[in-house]
Amino acid sequence: MDNSSNPDPFGPLTPLGTEEYIEQAHFFTTLATRMSENVPAQEVLASLREEALATTRLPMAIDFLLAELRHAGMFHSAMRKLPHYFTAFQSFVIGEAEDERGKFDLRVGLLVLAREAEYRARQDRQPTRQGLFFYQFESLCRNRLGYDRGLAAVADDAAYDERWKTWLLNLRRQVGMVDMADVIYVHSEHYHRRQSPEEREKLGEPLFGDREGRIALANRKKDPLFLFASLHRQLGYPEIPRTKPGDPSENVLPQVARRLEQLEKRIMLLEEEQRGGIDLTKLYAKPPSPTKLEEM
Repeated sequence: MDNSSNPDPFGPLTPLGTEEYIEQAHFFTTLATRMSENVPAQEVLASLREEALATTRLPMAIDFLLAELRHAGMFHSAMRKLPHYFTAFQSFVIGEAEDERGKFDLRVGLLVLAREAEYRARQDRQPTRQGLFFYQFESLCRNRLGYDRGLAAVADDAAYDERWKTWLLNLRRQVGMVDMADVIYVHSEHYHRRQSPEEREKLGEPLFGDREGRIALANRKKDPLFLFASLHRQLGYPEIPRTKPGDPSENVLPQVARRLEQLEKRIMLLEEEQRGGIDLTKLYAKPPSPTKLEEM
C-alpha cells in the first residue's frame, strides 16, 4: 500500500487520488449508517470490502482494519499503522470516538471523515488548503476534541507544506488566548496589503487569501460561531457533523407508564385511609430468624 516510491501525480490535497477519496467517503458514510442500525461492525466491514472499488487500495485497508478489529476491538490502532493511507487527523478523530472516557460519538466521527474525503474529491469546485484547515479546525472546536493533539494531527497531514506545519504547531499555544479572527486576519493577504513593503518582507507569504482576511476582519470581537458560519458560506467547505439531540417523543410512553404507576399507588393509599387508616405494618421489614442471626 505504500506509494512513497511513486511520483505524486495528484495535488497536495489529494495525494491518494480522487478515486481513493470517493471510495473513502462511501466507506465512512456507509459504516456510520449501518452501525446506527446496530449492524455488527465486522459484518459491515466484510460487506464494504466487497463493495469497495477493486482498483483502489481501500479493500486492502479494510482487510487490515477487519483483522485489527478482531484482535483489539478498535479501528484507530489499525489506522495509525497505515499512515501512508489514513492521515493522522483521521486516526485522531476515530481514536477520540473510541475513547471510553470521552463523549464523542463514533458515528459522528465517521461522518466527519466522510465529509472531509468528499471535500478532497470534489470536482465541481476545487478544494483549497484554507478550506481544509477550517473544516478540520472547526471539527475540533465543535466536538471539543482538544486543540493540542488535534492540531498536531492536522499539521501531520501531507496537504500542508512546512510553513503551514510550523504555523499549525505554534497555533496550539495561541488557541484560547488570542481571538481566532485576529489570527486569521494577521496571516491574510488582506492584512499584508495594508503594510509597508518592509513590513511585508518581514511577514513573509500570507497563509490566507484576501477574502479570508476580510471575513476575519468583519468578525473580530464577535462570537467565533459567526466567523465559522461566514467562512463556511464563502469558502464552501462541508458543514460539520454534530450529534443530534434525542427525540423527546421516544421517552413519552415510559414516562406515562411511570406516572400511572405512581398514581395507582397514591389511589391505593387514599382508599386505605378512607377505610380506616393506612396499615403501616405492611411497610415493616420482617426481622431475620435466629438461625440467620447466628450465621451473620
